[in-house]
Amino acid sequence: MKSQLIKETWIRFFKERGHIIEPSASLVPVNDPSLLWINAGVAPLKGYFEGSKIPSHPRLVNAQKCIRTNDIEQVGKTARHHTFFEMLGNFSIGDYFRDEVIPWAFELLTSKAYFGMDLDKLYFTVYPTDQETYDLWLKMGVDKTHLLRTNYNFWEIGEGPCGPSTEIFYDRGDAFGPNDPSMIENDIENDRFVEIWNIVFSQFQAKTGLSRDQYPELPSKNIDTGMGFERMAAILQGAQTNFETDLFLPIIQAMEEKTKIPYTGQMAYKVMADHLRSVVFALADGAQLSNEGRGYVLRRLLRRAVKHGKSLGFEKPFLHEFVDTVIRVMKESYPYLEAQSARLKHVIFKEEARFFETLNAGEKRLSQWIDEHSASMIPGDEVFKMYDTFGFPVELTQEIAESHGRSIDIEGFKDHLNAQKDRARNARHQNASMRDQDPELMAFKTPSTFDYDQLELSSIVIFKNKDGIVTEKTPFYAESGGQVSDTGHITLGLDVYPVIDVVKLPNGQTMLLLEDFQGDVGDQVTLTVDADVRRLTEHHHSVTHLVFKALREKMGAHVHQAGSAVGPETSRFDFTHDEMLLDETILSIEALTNQYIEEAHPVKTHITSLEEAKKKGAVAEFGEKYTEKVRMVDMGVTLDLCGGTHVKNTREIDTYALISVESKGSGIYRVTGLAGDKVKHLDEHLKGMLTALETLHQKAAPMIEKADQLKISYAFPTPPPVRFSYQRILDLRTYMASYQEALKTLEKTLQKISQENALDDINTYLVNRVDDQLLFKAQLDPDIFKTLVDRLFEHVKGVVIGVNQTDKLMFVVKSSRPEFHAGELVKTAASMAGGGGGGGANFAQAGAKEVGQVDAIMDYFKSVIR
Repeated sequence: MKSQLIKETWIRFFKERGHIIEPSASLVPVNDPSLLWINAGVAPLKGYFEGSKIPSHPRLVNAQKCIRTNDIEQVGKTARHHTFFEMLGNFSIGDYFRDEVIPWAFELLTSKAYFGMDLDKLYFTVYPTDQETYDLWLKMGVDKTHLLRTNYNFWEIGEGPCGPSTEIFYDRGDAFGPNDPSMIENDIENDRFVEIWNIVFSQFQAKTGLSRDQYPELPSKNIDTGMGFERMAAILQGAQTNFETDLFLPIIQAMEEKTKIPYTGQMAYKVMADHLRSVVFALADGAQLSNEGRGYVLRRLLRRAVKHGKSLGFEKPFLHEFVDTVIRVMKESYPYLEAQSARLKHVIFKEEARFFETLNAGEKRLSQWIDEHSASMIPGDEVFKMYDTFGFPVELTQEIAESHGRSIDIEGFKDHLNAQKDRARNARHQNASMRDQDPELMAFKTPSTFDYDQLELSSIVIFKNKDGIVTEKTPFYAESGGQVSDTGHITLGLDVYPVIDVVKLPNGQTMLLLEDFQGDVGDQVTLTVDADVRRLTEHHHSVTHLVFKALREKMGAHVHQAGSAVGPETSRFDFTHDEMLLDETILSIEALTNQYIEEAHPVKTHITSLEEAKKKGAVAEFGEKYTEKVRMVDMGVTLDLCGGTHVKNTREIDTYALISVESKGSGIYRVTGLAGDKVKHLDEHLKGMLTALETLHQKAAPMIEKADQLKISYAFPTPPPVRFSYQRILDLRTYMASYQEALKTLEKTLQKISQENALDDINTYLVNRVDDQLLFKAQLDPDIFKTLVDRLFEHVKGVVIGVNQTDKLMFVVKSSRPEFHAGELVKTAASMAGGGGGGGANFAQAGAKEVGQVDAIMDYFKSVIR
């Protein structure tokens, strides 16, 4: 049985029993900081089981993508360990329970209509006190020798829903080990008795301090099951391991074709196929490669796969070449992968290329060290050097060391890592900036002073090139620390030159970019900053500091800056967090920020040592590298290291309106807001929402006019008052939702009246009558349509054929003439559009879903009545 058919059989079985399909959730958890990845079929449904969310239907079936990396070292060594896998599940949320699910499980596994397994090959475990489940299995025909009571059959994770479970094992036979079912009872890993399905009876509420027999019963009992998809494929395809199924073998065979090394079960092939599947799906679901969190997990998987690829002869990037094979194998269930193929290959190739550059040098050095040293443990400084200098993951160092019978000093490695973390980060920052430096600018070292307090001053030009000038003093702020550059102009005699941009040179001077400046070094110029732009920028910069403080206060000290951009139009601040902010939280952050503004804190700046600033608890800016002397900005409620320009008192900001919070991926969120005068222009940033609202109003206008003509009552919500805060956005959302609902209600009312009018004016349909024959087409409520056919038949007498088109097709035929057999007519029409139905010679009706066939069906009926 092909893997896709296994999945389809599973879903079909439960759909036949009233379940609706729950689409596979993203591998990246949403609003669940407790999980790095979705790691089980039930994980995205936790809210249903906790009762915090109610599903639209109590019976659910799914095939859920999962990632688990707790046993990464076992992948390829065993027959069944994977990092990426799929779990088949069926769930009951307060609906059916034990008496239904066990007979279903028995039928699904043993019936020839489904998986058709031999009952003698199945073993069943139950919790010792769960006599109901034990008796039900016996009732289904399970032999007592295949029913095992085990203490581990109880699902419980701390306080919350819990309950006994029953697991189903498949006996793969003598070729896979001794016939010893006690291995199941003792939970011993083996290849003969394979667990394929776990059914959890979530019926109790676990409580600290109570024994299991004292747990209270849940008011709403649930069923949670999980079947191993890859395991089922191995069994039903007669594969030696999961890796020889049609889920993995095409990937392995594609790799085999490249290496020219026949696959005979090598661990390297298995690791590459498994890890590539994980990386492809995780990247497609929005995860990013990085050095922390889930991004680090992905990087580790990809690099581990590359390491095993090298053992098969791959000496350059190769994994990206098999992305399309993974997609081809999986696209029937996950068609969205195809659209991401190019991006996935690009991201994987870049990561491979970078790793290959360091891997060759790293492995050579490590092997050399092992050859030259007899110590059983590789010291921490050497492991760190491999990691820091050669980019060699500590896990690979450990694996290579173990293959040579050595160990590594992991604690020593951690000490070196922590001690040099800041130095490594600063070195990376410096190297990045050096790439953009210009030799001429590097050589220019004459100092230039930025004056924080002046918006206009005169100064001498001390440097000039084709792009612009540097003056001895300047009031112009150059973009840095997230604050945009000032705008303005310079004057030389009678000539005025707009400042195109302001940049910071390598040695710290401020350069004004100008077009065709006619002056020269030594000339005195007047520099004038645009005061309005500076003032608005200062409002947005200062308020960003206050927002950051409010975020830490409301959400916790774990919130860190991850970037910012402040200018005259908006304030944008990126921060780290583990879940999207709720509307209530956003409102509270906005309110606290405005409180800080209204408290009128003086804003003071101090130049101090970095050491002293740290002692005082000053918060550093994201991505900034500090010298020994730093500028500290004190706003009363927050103390920050910052080189930007600010208001003199928080009250100058006047007010703050938060306009959006969005996720930027990898645990980074962005909050955007307006300050001061710009708050009055809030609606300009809500154009999308307001345009959508105007479209709704335009759609409603003719309906309202018609309703007034017909004297039909209707009720639309009152537009919300204009507010200059985030509440404005929430008000508009609520108003739009209510308006859409009112519009839908009015639309249905008008439609019903229109359809009822159709019954009153049947002459519009009778004009198509030919003698005692009538064919007509309508778009009516099905009940009204059938009534209309009856009414028309009273006038026509011979044959009436009606075709009704809504979101599907409906055919009704009434006939008193023997040559027009109603049942045969509708049956033929329905078959043309993938439908069905029938009836007798005088009356019949049918339906179909393929509405695109309506013209062909009308032609068929016309040919009949001609």
